Amino acid sequence: MKSVVQPIGGRAAVRALAAAIILCLACSSAEAQQHKAINLAPERGLPFSDGIVAGHTLYVAGQEGTGADDKLVSGGIGPETEAALENIQKVVKAAGFDMKDIVSVTVFLADIHEFPEMNKVYKTVMPDPKPARATVQVAALVNNARIEVSAIAVKQK
Repeated sequence: MKSVVQPIGGRAAVRALAAAIILCLACSSAEAQQHKAINLAPERGLPFSDGIVAGHTLYVAGQEGTGADDKLVSGGIGPETEAALENIQKVVKAAGFDMKDIVSVTVFLADIHEFPEMNKVYKTVMPDPKPARATVQVAALVNNARIEVSAIAVKQK
């Protein structure tokens, strides 16, 4: 069987081309809207966002145990852990997500021996079911922090 393709011309061709362009623009516009930066304090001028929403997923940058003044809270790993998780919660809420949407957490510790105290605070803050988690010791953290926490959240449909 022979297929016959007939060329279109004039207004039909212009309409087809216009429809294709509109479709392409709609697709690229939808893709561009899928990524949204969350910056709690843009005046800090940091070269990264506190979070990025991509579709139904939020990627939260590592948060240290800092207070409202952007300085580490005093008292060691317990208070720093609480403050770091509060900072995670601020990003999560600003993005329109809930703590229960968090599916994965990575905890970076300056000293793995502080794991039990960090874990005690973590258990009281993170909702059940607890997200998947990795905890590692690192050589050093910015600002001489004891802890940094990053997270990934997925919006429930």
